[in-house]
Amino acid sequence: MVTAFAGTVLFGVVLARLTLEPSAASAALVHSNVRPGHSISAYLDGTSTIEAVRQLGGNLLLGLPFGVLLPVLLPPARGLLRVGAVTVCLMTLVELVQGALVTGRVFDIDDVILNTAGALLGYLLIGRRLGRAVHPRRRHWWTRWTAEPRDT
Repeated sequence: MVTAFAGTVLFGVVLARLTLEPSAASAALVHSNVRPGHSISAYLDGTSTIEAVRQLGGNLLLGLPFGVLLPVLLPPARGLLRVGAVTVCLMTLVELVQGALVTGRVFDIDDVILNTAGALLGYLLIGRRLGRAVHPRRRHWWTRWTAEPRDT
């Protein structure tokens, strides 16, 4: 748990540096993207392969720690849908803050989609097993009653 907490703090610092600092490269962008797939197709069609891999792969990798750390730190957040829902909420908040407060940054729904895909990938590859290792499944109250013999 301590390692997961330290990893989360470190990830939070990296996330803040990557998303909440002004970007001179994107200072010309003045419009947010709320159409899913629009930025992704723009990167695939209009930029070099290296730039597309850096932008799209970077957003996937940025979401990966969510899928690994959430099941360890928040046992109620275990499960593919729950990890996805928490990641969508957190990354939407990050995108809104970055679009509203940071010069040269805009809200992009494709970033949220790619971050969530990365979190789901991280959960499927590592997070599910790691979460179960740290927090073993407990038996539900109704299975405890049926498994134990009753004294009458």
